[in-house]
Amino acid sequence: MAPAELTALIRRRRSIFPKMYNDQPIPDALIEEVLENASWAPSHRLTEPWRFKVFRGEALQRLGLFLADSYRDNSGAQFSELKYQKTLEGPQRSSAVIAICMQRDPAGQVPEWEEIAAVACAVQNMWLTCTAYGIGAYWSTPGTILNADAWLDLHAGERCLGIFYMGNVDPISLPAKRSPVLEKTVWITT
Repeated sequence: MAPAELTALIRRRRSIFPKMYNDQPIPDALIEEVLENASWAPSHRLTEPWRFKVFRGEALQRLGLFLADSYRDNSGAQFSELKYQKTLEGPQRSSAVIAICMQRDPAGQVPEWEEIAAVACAVQNMWLTCTAYGIGAYWSTPGTILNADAWLDLHAGERCLGIFYMGNVDPISLPAKRSPVLEKTVWITT
């Protein structure tokens, strides 16, 4: 890939939400490629802390119900029927939803923030792969899933860092929203 192609791919990546997905399924082989590309992210001491739980088919309905009911049960006076429905329907509108999990280095040789950063790099690889294939993707971090260790059947030292929605989309062009990098950069030359 030429540098200009890489730059274009990075700058084309967007959060594309489930309401924009169409009904075309994503083949399992493509989801496996997305996950394989995730595994090529850097990790200190090669701990490869990323773990994935892929929800497909009827499991998407169970995930939506779990997320929506948990939202309802924990929102109190802040409850919104609109948000409940959106939470319920998001997974069902998706071709796949992947729980993004992290397994801490059992030896504790790597600081937790480095393990989290490695997982974030893995997710970026997933997102760029989806972008290259024209697949919509969105990383969401609802408190419900971040505290769903038992529901997700996580192992000791493992925690969920969010869910990654995926769905096919009709061709779209979304505007970029970035301020100039030089506004956030200090050059130190002496």
